[in-house]
Amino acid sequence: MSTVPELLVDVNCAVGEGPSWEDRDQALLWVDLIPGDVYRLSLTTGGVDRMRLERPASAVLPRVSGGYVLTLPDGLYALGRIEQGAQLELLCPVESELSQNSINDAKCDPAGRLWAGTLARGWIPEAGSLYRIGADLSVTWVLGGTTISNGLGWSPDSTRMYFADSAPGTVDAFDYDVATGEVSRRRRFADLAADVGSPDGLCVDAEGGVWVAVFRGSAVHRYAPDGTLDRIVAMPTPLVTSCCFGGPDLAHLYVTTATVELPPDERTVRGAGALYVLEPGVQGLPTAAFGG
Repeated sequence: MSTVPELLVDVNCAVGEGPSWEDRDQALLWVDLIPGDVYRLSLTTGGVDRMRLERPASAVLPRVSGGYVLTLPDGLYALGRIEQGAQLELLCPVESELSQNSINDAKCDPAGRLWAGTLARGWIPEAGSLYRIGADLSVTWVLGGTTISNGLGWSPDSTRMYFADSAPGTVDAFDYDVATGEVSRRRRFADLAADVGSPDGLCVDAEGGVWVAVFRGSAVHRYAPDGTLDRIVAMPTPLVTSCCFGGPDLAHLYVTTATVELPPDERTVRGAGALYVLEPGVQGLPTAAFGG
């Protein structure tokens, strides 16, 4: 494996998103948001399973009790297995009363709570919010005034939470109480200028470095715990959407990409919208499963 990104699965996603690592079966999960394709790559067999939902899906995560949870526009759903025809079960609605809003990115904290941010159709400024969903399926509004809620992550000691809003190009940090799920002391962690690209999905490594997918930026950025940009990984396609660590030793970084904004003649070029992998030289943190 190389420190340079390698094309792993050429699935030509419109918007590849929501990657997560399923440690129990050594598999990588991700979605294609617009058609609602859910993918599962087995590292044991090399096989790729795909399930088409025919409605947008923004993230897929393992569930402690077995199976998976998915974030669809109107809420959190349970899925027993990733295969065509498998049934979804609505666990809890999120902003179902706001027909113009939908869930975007989602991630579980180290205690198994699921965090999900929303956005409004047309990216209406400050019309989105950030929610926390407990193992008891209680839904708690945490933060308002977001535009394109995106990447989420936690520091190795679980005392800090990160949150990206793609529209203003910001990544913020919060103090985090893992016992209660409460956040406090919001402050700016990183700013991305418009000509650099927009922060999309993110993940955190075992040293506390924050890896941010840069949409329209052909790159993944690594920020040190103090917010200093200390590494840029160039990607072979411009629309970089998210990333997560995985593999048996969590030493591989998996990166999803998109084709949605590319000119029509570039959308089917090999590698556009593909899943990539690299060895960044640092181990990551495990994907937390949903506890509900």
